[in-house]
Amino acid sequence: MESLQNDTQRTILMSFFKTAPGQYGFGDEFLGLKVPQTRSIVRSVAINLSLDEVPELLLSRWHEVRLCGLLVLVERFKKLSTKRMENNENAIQERDTIVDMYLHYAKQANNWDLVDLSAPEILGHWLLLPTRLGDKTKVLDQLAASACLWEQRMSMVCTWKTTQQGDPSWCLRYAEKHLQHPHDLMHKAVGWMLREMGKRVSMDLLREFLRQHIHEMPRTTLRYAIEKMEEKERKEWMNMDKR
Repeated sequence: MESLQNDTQRTILMSFFKTAPGQYGFGDEFLGLKVPQTRSIVRSVAINLSLDEVPELLLSRWHEVRLCGLLVLVERFKKLSTKRMENNENAIQERDTIVDMYLHYAKQANNWDLVDLSAPEILGHWLLLPTRLGDKTKVLDQLAASACLWEQRMSMVCTWKTTQQGDPSWCLRYAEKHLQHPHDLMHKAVGWMLREMGKRVSMDLLREFLRQHIHEMPRTTLRYAIEKMEEKERKEWMNMDKR
């Protein structure tokens, strides 16, 4: 991956992911690889690594190498989660091992793309499957209560997977928990997940949530949540929120 370093792309990525002093990505270092390049490396090389080698990737100074490690975990988890493997005891244990590793190194997913490309496919998928790790709600509540922005975002964004399978409960629970979060990245995440919940499960359920929380909801969250509504209704919600 280091041999593919691209200084022009590196400069673009460092600006895009806000790595300047005082910004949320401060200190993150990039090689300048695009996501399809990293995915190609995962498919051709990294997928053959043993699981105990993955932490070396997750602890890398390079953003793209950490993404590579996370995507290896995603691909391993997918292979263990087919219909045939759902209730297989060995598969359950291996999935739980991956989830344990993901949670242990969660702070290494220290930018929104690292979270968004991994949390739904690992944590979100895990919520839908048998486990021996105990109370799933407790696991997500601990992430939601973390002082780490990225762990908090994991608890919200992972609900994308459960929403896709028709279960709105996880989305609604963590949207409510994070509704007054101070960071713009969480405002966007909450609104995005609410929008997906409305689109895939029930617009009426989304409207009910908005009616209950409209006056405590950040404007950014509201804008994201109502994006799939007709223009007239979007204007009505935005006007309703005027304080």
